[in-house]
Amino acid sequence: MTQPVVHLWRLLKWGRTLARHGALRGIERDPNTPAPVRRLARVARFGARVPARPAYADAFQAIGPAAIKLGQTLATRPDLVGEEAAHDLLRLQDQLPPVPFATICAAMEAGMGRPPSHFFSSIEEVPVGAASIAQVHRAVTTDGRTVAVKVLRPGVEEDFARAIDTYQWAAAQVEGMSGEAARLRPRLTVENFRRWTLRELNFRREAASASELAESMTAEPDFVVPQIDWARSTAKVLTVEWVDGIKLSNRQALVEAGYDLPHLAQTLVRAFLRQAIAEGFFHADMHQGNLFALPGNKIAAIDFGIMGRIDRRARVWLAEILYGLITGNYKRVAEIHFEAGYVPPHHNVAEFATALRAVGEPMRGLPVKDMSIGMMLDGLFSITRDFDMVTQPHLLLLQKTMVMVEGVATSLDPDINLWDSAAPFVREWIRTELGPEAKIADRLIEDVRTIARLPDLVRRIEARYPAPGGEPPAPPLKQIEVVRIGGGWRYALISMLSAAAGVAATLAVLR
Repeated sequence: MTQPVVHLWRLLKWGRTLARHGALRGIERDPNTPAPVRRLARVARFGARVPARPAYADAFQAIGPAAIKLGQTLATRPDLVGEEAAHDLLRLQDQLPPVPFATICAAMEAGMGRPPSHFFSSIEEVPVGAASIAQVHRAVTTDGRTVAVKVLRPGVEEDFARAIDTYQWAAAQVEGMSGEAARLRPRLTVENFRRWTLRELNFRREAASASELAESMTAEPDFVVPQIDWARSTAKVLTVEWVDGIKLSNRQALVEAGYDLPHLAQTLVRAFLRQAIAEGFFHADMHQGNLFALPGNKIAAIDFGIMGRIDRRARVWLAEILYGLITGNYKRVAEIHFEAGYVPPHHNVAEFATALRAVGEPMRGLPVKDMSIGMMLDGLFSITRDFDMVTQPHLLLLQKTMVMVEGVATSLDPDINLWDSAAPFVREWIRTELGPEAKIADRLIEDVRTIARLPDLVRRIEARYPAPGGEPPAPPLKQIEVVRIGGGWRYALISMLSAAAGVAATLAVLR
């Protein structure tokens, strides 16, 4: 177990780097920062030349690979690190100096159990990308296909383990210092970071995520997920189909190649909405470096290490919240927050609706090109403290991705508005999932499941209340409570069978 003094030494060393980039200024000035944290920040800053403008992303890059990934996580937490820091941290895209090719070849052999020549006829020595966790090389397989080979950086697992150990210790100390820190749940943020990192360090998990996303996106043929080469992929080496396209970050090249940029923007928005709302499984790292334009105005995505997942219940709430904000139905948005438990029940629904109106209304009169989901989310974060809203990590990851997608889409088409693009999709999804047909279908499914459970329920009742002269009663079952009335279990059984008959009659009528 690592001693506290080791954690403090690491924090001071990292804090010194943050201070040289001006990244501790916000922590020192924030009145909600616990006093011990503020003092530690001042010690780390002592004697350092602090720039006038903080460079948060540069600071995390200077600390190292684990800090880069932590910075990407903190970019989803403007409520924790501040709006300015969160926005700047979105610049973190893992561009690091490459590992020597000989080292990469040795890592490939260790990870695949055989020399690279057994799987590839050639591998380009200069990498096409070098990130905090892995390095990517273009290669040709022994059967002649061009692929991208992603190799885990040697030693990165140990580096991350040490860093996460200290992050967890520090988060636990901070969370115990004040009520405001507890509300922001820094330990949960670090835990999410740990889980995301463990997934990214296991390339089989990433391959499975890519495969699952490809299956869920069959309804969006203009959004392409490269195929996985499972025979050449292990936990430490990932081989995927080569994507021969133009990065969406290179707008000039897209224009010169004749791409329809507004169409690409709409494709990206619709693909994201389908992932997040219709499927509940989304690519959570859709920055410009991970998106390529392909012939036919298609978009291909790469790097599936960070994925988000939302259950159906949360997706229904999300869709209703989005549509409520789009249409100005703030009362319904407020009610959803209370129903979902996002706002504690001791607050007033009408007051929360008014706060939401203060966020949404100023944007409703703006020109389309000036409206922004990012601005809307900034406003929503500003009211979380007033209403004691507990952090929802899965929604924060989604919100960060929404801001990222909007930024990429806007760079392609400055006049696009995510609200206008989202409204038809969200409206149709709500109608499909919450309309009369969906409610009838849900009720039928629930009733059929109830009927299927009746035989087992009858056997349980007979075991608990046997006929006179039969077996002695079994010990009480904790799973079910039966109230014995009048004529005993027979009346209860008759009542249930009558109810089952009523359900069957309803099914016959609906059929």
